[in-house]
Amino acid sequence: MASAFEPSLSASLSRQPPMSATAPSMADTLPDINFGFDELRERMAKFTAKFDAFIETGRKRVLAERNQFRMSVAELAEDQRMRRKDMEIVALKTANHQQTVAKEAQEAREMQQAIAALDAQRDAHAARRDALKAQIADAQRDIDARAAAQRAHAAYLETQARFNVPELDFWISNLCLKIEGAGQTDRLKFVYSHIDEKDWEREAWFELCTSSRDYDVRHCRPKLEREKVERVLERVNESRELAVLLRGMRELFVEAIKA
Repeated sequence: MASAFEPSLSASLSRQPPMSATAPSMADTLPDINFGFDELRERMAKFTAKFDAFIETGRKRVLAERNQFRMSVAELAEDQRMRRKDMEIVALKTANHQQTVAKEAQEAREMQQAIAALDAQRDAHAARRDALKAQIADAQRDIDARAAAQRAHAAYLETQARFNVPELDFWISNLCLKIEGAGQTDRLKFVYSHIDEKDWEREAWFELCTSSRDYDVRHCRPKLEREKVERVLERVNESRELAVLLRGMRELFVEAIKA
């Protein structure tokens, strides 16, 4: 740029009147016009390059930060979605847990009710067991008493049998009678024959119960009227003679067959 100004300066100087060689020239008195434009241009170029580099760096940084921000926003959105999903899962698990707790509480109540019912049933069974034990004890005492009475009565019958054997043989032969067991220790079966004129082989029988002091007729064939049997039993129990029973029952059988 200094060279650009030099021709103009020369022209201006040439148009001035000549001066003496010894006198200083005006050009010498002027300040140096070389301001360092080249250096300034170079510095401006460097500044421009640095500024462009700064701008490019800033643009890249802004772009990177924007991309990073977008990625962060996307990650936050994904994290929020995952958290929302986790919350839904937790809510579902909470609901299932509450249902399970309610179900277990219901089952616990039902088990407590069942336990209470079983306790009541156990107490009822215990009370019934105690009552049955008492009944069994009473029945055992009654059985023992009956057994003692039977033994006493059997002893009495055995004592009387020694005296009644000849008489019993007489009635067996004369009444066409035979004595059999009735399948129980306290019963005797008396079987009659020759009671039907049309069929001498026809039989009639009755079972005599000796479990108590008074005689009792439980079963008979053919069937007899209970009132007539009771009248015969009254005479027998009053007299305590077996012959009265044997004669009376044969008469009832003969009467029933003729009827």
